[in-house]
Amino acid sequence: MSRVAIVTGAARGIGAATALRLAADGFAVAVIDLTEDDARGTVESIEAAGGRALAVGADVGDAEQVQAAVDRIATELGPPVVLVNNAGVTRDNMLFKMSDADWDVVMHVHLRGSFLMTRAVQKHMTEATWGRIVNLSSTSALGNRGQANYATAKAGLQGFTKTLAIELGKFGVTANAIAPGFIVTDMTKATAERIGQEWEPYVAARAAAIPVARAGQPEDIAHTVSFLVSEGAGFVSGQVIYVAGGPRN
Repeated sequence: MSRVAIVTGAARGIGAATALRLAADGFAVAVIDLTEDDARGTVESIEAAGGRALAVGADVGDAEQVQAAVDRIATELGPPVVLVNNAGVTRDNMLFKMSDADWDVVMHVHLRGSFLMTRAVQKHMTEATWGRIVNLSSTSALGNRGQANYATAKAGLQGFTKTLAIELGKFGVTANAIAPGFIVTDMTKATAERIGQEWEPYVAARAAAIPVARAGQPEDIAHTVSFLVSEGAGFVSGQVIYVAGGPRN
């Protein structure tokens, strides 16, 4: 019986690439997004490649929806022992223009969502005495103009990760964070639009500032997740890995 992994925000971008990679690694994958329909495309891609997957709709910041989703996954796929907290949103603005709602929705998805998902799933991990948690942070955790909300949430996830590693380590559970740099996704396209830049020149300019001289792809993050959830990564815990083409980009 294959182990079960959950990837949140897996309809597209980094989440979808991660779900596909974990399925290729042999995991049965629960694909969570805001609606079941949103998640279905990723599930179809996994199944077309011969994998097992389940589409689940849930607002990760809603405690009842999260518990219902995890219970359903445990029943239909099996007890989840890998959790990738990837779901995220941006509501970028300069501080003086940022609304209460802009702040709250980012905290709701990134921080409350990761907390609720992890709290619901850790029971299955500790009972199995084996588990892997990967939280998606960002280089924005180091500070980024126009992203006071997002930077705060992504920095918070790093503290959350290190605490999980301390609390859950004795149960055979590791917790790590990945902090991507510039990755080509719908979210970064939205950022380019927000600041009034054409997409192709924006990518070229960003890539020129990255030591490896290219933009990141969702698969770059999926490869790193694949390592962190593997058997071989059992002595890696509480770490933040910057996957950014350089020290910090």
